[in-house]
Amino acid sequence: MVQVDVFWSFALGAGFAASAARQLKQEDKPFESKYFVKALLYLSLFFVPSGATLLWGFPEWETMQAGTYQTIPAWLVMLFSLTNVTQGILGYWLAYRLIRARNTYGAFLLVVIGYFCMFFILVHGWDGTGYQRFFYTCTWYGSDQCTLWTKGAMDVRRWAVGPVALTLYAMGVVMLPLLFYWMSDWTKAGYDLGEVDMERAKRTTRVKLVLAICRLIFIQVLGAAIAASFLVRYLGWVIGLVVFALAAYLLMVRKGGLTYREVAGITLEKS
Repeated sequence: MVQVDVFWSFALGAGFAASAARQLKQEDKPFESKYFVKALLYLSLFFVPSGATLLWGFPEWETMQAGTYQTIPAWLVMLFSLTNVTQGILGYWLAYRLIRARNTYGAFLLVVIGYFCMFFILVHGWDGTGYQRFFYTCTWYGSDQCTLWTKGAMDVRRWAVGPVALTLYAMGVVMLPLLFYWMSDWTKAGYDLGEVDMERAKRTTRVKLVLAICRLIFIQVLGAAIAASFLVRYLGWVIGLVVFALAAYLLMVRKGGLTYREVAGITLEKS
């Protein structure tokens, strides 16, 4: 979606760098490494085309029901495609800087922040209806008649077998295996560079790494976004976000928290 892809791209770029953290610690020229080249290829050859396809095929859904073919300006399409690459580069570079400063956990937190912003917009949006806008597409009603979204309108079951969802499934079959393969492969290869318990490294398979990444993103971060939406809805933006920030730090981010332990299980860094 137009509103979230800037954060998704950032998280992808940071995730590529974080996965190759041990290799990048020794890399003086981050934009000349094979990891950056592959990250850039992924963003350019997969991420940008997928977003463009969804924007052209389902403009209402891709803009979170805020635009149509008739109202989306050309400059927005250009900016959307551009930021799907530039923000990935930014995420990669910031993660690289933290890795060079020997703060791999900080690099992973950039991934968490990117995905949190993405999920919060999908769940809450700007008016508490993000999830309704996500689970609605006017193409339910046929190509000749498009009924635009109204507040409260959604149908999860119909959406799950509708054209938007089917397109997302097809894209996922193409994009996710490569993404997970590179991230797990680079992390696994990094174990051979030292500063890790080799016995644990041998037991940590690529499948376990992929499962850990999925837990981090789709359970912890998505769960945090849902909790933040709930707090904002019932306590207001200021109080809700303050309460959420404190709870997220104590339960997730701080040393010993859920996120810290999950990342430690991925990196296997010695204390």
